[in-house]
Amino acid sequence: MQILLRISIACLGLLWGVPLVWCVWTAFKPRDMATSYSLDVQFTFDNFVHAWSAAPFGQYYLNTLIIVFGILVIQIFTATIAAYAFARMKFWGRDLLFVLVLVQLMVPADILIFPNYSVLRDLSLLDTKLGIMMPYLASAFGIFLLRQTFKTIPYELEEAARVEGCNIFQILWYVYMPLAKPTYIAFGLVSVSYHWNNFLWPLIVANSEENRPLTVGLAIFAQSYETGAQWAEVSAATLLVMTPLLLAFFIFQKQFINSFIQSGIK
Repeated sequence: MQILLRISIACLGLLWGVPLVWCVWTAFKPRDMATSYSLDVQFTFDNFVHAWSAAPFGQYYLNTLIIVFGILVIQIFTATIAAYAFARMKFWGRDLLFVLVLVQLMVPADILIFPNYSVLRDLSLLDTKLGIMMPYLASAFGIFLLRQTFKTIPYELEEAARVEGCNIFQILWYVYMPLAKPTYIAFGLVSVSYHWNNFLWPLIVANSEENRPLTVGLAIFAQSYETGAQWAEVSAATLLVMTPLLLAFFIFQKQFINSFIQSGIK
């Protein structure tokens, strides 16, 4: 039974890897051989040069980095404060408010596109990086994850910090955050991968090159080749977009797996 299970997992892994292998193979092949099935070993970097010069991918990279890591920093701050309040503070309606936070996990983000768009229009934040970031500055998933972790930290450590004269922010910085490091790593990986690949919301909000992330820029780049698809250049551009996440996964895959195990994510 275990052999069949391992064979099934291996087959699924190979099936998942086929598009990636085809993309890599096509990206390095000459343009006139992009759609051929020839196994001739002819590699070129011209596709990457043409793709990079045909669209402002440098600007797209900068926009994506600002949006992704800007969201992550603010999410960590807001989730930490809220998680500590739900885990340690006692106030009226605490459990009800936490249930409402959990309900947000069951609401698909696409349902909120219209109300979010209306709010940004009223605030004159359309076609801005802040407008792309605003709906994600607070994370119900992050609050839930950190709250569960904070509840496992002995309260005696917080009391000892208070005796030493620490305020609430110092307690969070020196006690809770270091002990919750695996959870922060797990949440950070989820947040970065999600917002790096986010497409629909930035597509609706961003209308200029100064604010478009990589996903939207790639879609516009690929659309420009509709009349005569240059699959080699499109594949090269796709590889440019996904390479940072692939490298991050291969470099930090051990920490990736361990962080999820230690934080209890199933």
